[in-house]
Amino acid sequence: MAHIAIDARIINSSTGTYIERLLHYLEKIDTVNHYTVLVREKDETYWTPTNDNFTVRVADFTNYSFDEQLGFNKLLNDLVPDLVHFCMPQQPVLYKGKKVTTFHDLTLLNTVNSDINPIEFRFKQLIGRFVYINVARNSEYILTPTEFTKQAVLELSGVPGEKIIVTHEAAETKIEQATKYEMPFKKFILYVGQQPDYKNIRRLGEAHQKLLDKHPDLGLVLVGKKAADTEANEVYFEKHGYKNIHFTDFIPNEQRDWLMQHCEAYVFPSLMEGFGLPGLEAMAAGAPVISSNTTCLPEVYGDAAEYFNPLIVDDMAATIERVITDKDLRNKLIEAGSKQVKKYSWRRMAEQTHNVYLDALK
Repeated sequence: MAHIAIDARIINSSTGTYIERLLHYLEKIDTVNHYTVLVREKDETYWTPTNDNFTVRVADFTNYSFDEQLGFNKLLNDLVPDLVHFCMPQQPVLYKGKKVTTFHDLTLLNTVNSDINPIEFRFKQLIGRFVYINVARNSEYILTPTEFTKQAVLELSGVPGEKIIVTHEAAETKIEQATKYEMPFKKFILYVGQQPDYKNIRRLGEAHQKLLDKHPDLGLVLVGKKAADTEANEVYFEKHGYKNIHFTDFIPNEQRDWLMQHCEAYVFPSLMEGFGLPGLEAMAAGAPVISSNTTCLPEVYGDAAEYFNPLIVDDMAATIERVITDKDLRNKLIEAGSKQVKKYSWRRMAEQTHNVYLDALK
């Protein structure tokens, strides 16, 4: 029997679905090995194990901090696990035990963030680059959600390709539990997620304003907790006199799913992604998906999305116009999306991950 620690400090975040689904299915797959799930103090009761071989322990260390490098390293050494699965690359570089690391994307290294002091953000990028390369070279295996991210990690680190395993994510929605969300629009296009600069929300807003010339009642609904980047976009839209844009702030998944069910289209304008889970979730809910043609998105969505160049607002607006006015195209995308979702499975992802654990432990 092996002792496996899982660094789940980001379980209550936008990437947390990956960890929660991994734990959910690991409990069904492995009743032999002992697992210690490490979370921040605020999330101690966020996920509750149902099997005796899973326990939760607090590891309250901030990402990219000295405390993470020193305190977290000490905690891991005291635990003496046979293997640690770091569910993100930020981790103690001094930890010398066996480890597997998930790289969701390399967004930190390749974007700018106007909401953070540029000197502070550049320093964070430099630290991140050092940590990422070190981690890639010292992990037994690396997990990525797409071939695109695998190639990015290969180019960054130079590790052998066989060391990187692609474990696709998946989409699960509970449409039967969807709950109506009250809002001022009968027709609307939808975006769900955080809003840092690379998500390209301001160009989406501009494209939506162009659509109002032909569709004056069309709304743009932006779902997500109001963080600093979201509030900055709200101020920007108000300053420029943009109309028919609604920020929901945090809403439960049941209302999110209702919005996906009833939108004219789900629009994903992002400049960079590691997987693009929200678009797949929209397909699962029955929404036609319109997506940026960058990075991993065509790999994940295949022919089940209509694509645009995210840097060209007119192209984005024209693509949205085409989908919301062409009933046959909308139905084609909805049908293709339903098939595309079935290609992915959280349980299969967990089984692949479990196999990686066993190989790493040999």
